[in-house]
Amino acid sequence: MPRENSTARRLTDRAKQLMRRLAPIAAAASAALLVWHAARDKPTTADDAPAPLIYPQTDAQASGPAFSALTAAGRDQGAAPNEASAALAAQRPAAAQQASVVATIVVGRNDTLDSIFSRLALDKADLAAIRNLPGIRQSIDFLKPGDAIKVTHTAGEIQELSRKVSETQTLKVVRQDEGFAAQMIDNPVEVRVRTASAVIDSSLFQAAESADISDLIAVKLADVFAWDIDFVLDIREGDRFTAVYEQIYQNGVYLHDGALLAAEFVNNGKVYRAVRFKSDSGQVSYYTPNGLPMRKAFLRAPVAFTRVSSVFNPHRFHPILQRIRGHMGTDYAAPTGTPVHASGDGRVSFEGRRGGYGNAIVLAHSNSVSTLYGHMSRFASRLRVGAHVQQGEVIGYVGMTGLATGPHLHYEYLVNGVHQNPQTVHLPGAEPLRAESLRKFLASAAPLLARLEPPKAPAAAANLAVGGNPTVAPNDGDSRAPIAAN
Repeated sequence: MPRENSTARRLTDRAKQLMRRLAPIAAAASAALLVWHAARDKPTTADDAPAPLIYPQTDAQASGPAFSALTAAGRDQGAAPNEASAALAAQRPAAAQQASVVATIVVGRNDTLDSIFSRLALDKADLAAIRNLPGIRQSIDFLKPGDAIKVTHTAGEIQELSRKVSETQTLKVVRQDEGFAAQMIDNPVEVRVRTASAVIDSSLFQAAESADISDLIAVKLADVFAWDIDFVLDIREGDRFTAVYEQIYQNGVYLHDGALLAAEFVNNGKVYRAVRFKSDSGQVSYYTPNGLPMRKAFLRAPVAFTRVSSVFNPHRFHPILQRIRGHMGTDYAAPTGTPVHASGDGRVSFEGRRGGYGNAIVLAHSNSVSTLYGHMSRFASRLRVGAHVQQGEVIGYVGMTGLATGPHLHYEYLVNGVHQNPQTVHLPGAEPLRAESLRKFLASAAPLLARLEPPKAPAAAANLAVGGNPTVAPNDGDSRAPIAAN
C-alpha cells in the first residue's frame, strides 16, 4: 500500500511541472491570435449595420402614417434605423408589441373550452366574458370530437375566436374597444339533384358502388321499398334501379348526399316507384305516383335475417317431435341477440314462456290482426303486457328457447285468429293522401317522376343500336333544371 501511494505522488509532481512549463507558451499563442484578428477586422460603418428590428404587425401598425412620420423624424435627427425602431416601440402599448398567434384546435374526446384554454394558456377571464354574451352560450360550449375552433390571441389575450356551429353557420367572436362582440355568419350550401341508375348482378350495394351511388342512398332506397321487396330473398340478377337524390355542396366542394327524392326499382320484371313528399305538418313519407303510401301497416320481415330456415307449411314434419305438425309461421335464421322489431303498431297482449315457442311475445293490432314472435333469448327492457309499441320498435332478441334446433325467430301473422303466410299475405297500407294534400303531391311529384324516365336517344343513335333498341347508359341528372323538392 505505501509503495502505490509513492508512485501516485511522483506522477502528480511530474504533471504539475509540465503544466508550469506550458503556461507561458499558451499565453503567447493567445496574444498572437488576438493581434491577428484585430488586424483583419474592419470598423463597422452605417452600411454594415444590421437591419432594423421590425415588430410583427398587429391591427393598424407599421404601415400607417404614424410609423412613417416617426421614422422620418428619426432620420432627420441623424438617428440610426435601429434607434427609429426603438422610438416606435416605445410609443406602442405593450400588448401591441407581442405577435398575434393564430391557432386552430381540433376538439378531442372529453375536451371542453376550459381544458382547451388551459392547454393553450389562454385568458380564462376572456372565456367568461365570451360566455356572457347573449344567446351564444350553447353555441360556444357544445363541442363534438372533430370540431375545429380557430383562435387568434396575443400573449394569451383573445383577439378573435370562431367555430362552425352547423353546416350553414359559423360563430365569430371579435374583441372590440368596449368588449367582445359576436355574430353568426351564414355559410350557404348548394343543393344539386342527381339521377343515377344501376343494374344488379350480385347485390344492391355493389350495383350502387358501380354507379357511384353512396351506401347511404342505397340504404334509403332499400328502406323505401322494404314493404314490397324482400332485399334478401327477392333480388334477382338483372334487377335495376334509378335514384333521384340530393347532393350538398359548399363553395363548389361536395359535402355529402341529402334526401332521396324519388326512386324506381324493377324487381323480377315488376316496376315499383316511390316519390318523397313533405306534408304541411312537416311529416315526410314516400308515396306511389298516384298518392298511395309506400309504408304498409306491417313489416314483411321483423328481423334482419340471414336466411329463411323454415317456411309456412300446415303439413310440415316436425324435426324434433318426429311427427306431422303444421308450421304456422316463418322461421328467420339469425345470430343470437339480433334485435326483433314489432312488425306494426300494436299492444302487447302476451309476454313470457309459451310451450314450444319458448320466450314469446304476442302483439294485438287493429283490424283483428295479431302477430307472434317466438324462441327469443330475452325481451326488451320495460316491455310489459298492455304496453303500446310502434312499428319498428325493438321488442326482443333472437334466441333458441323452446323447441328450436338453432337460433332463429319464429314469426306468425293471424287475422281473426286464422294463420296467414307472413311472406305472401296482403299487407294493408297506411292512409293515402287525399284532397288538397294529394293535389300538392301530384304537382311536386311530376318533375321527379320525369327524371325516372330514361333519356330519349336521338333518332340517329337509335338506328345504330342493335335490334333498333338503343342502349341507355346510367344518366347523371346534373344537367337538368333544378327541382324545388319538398
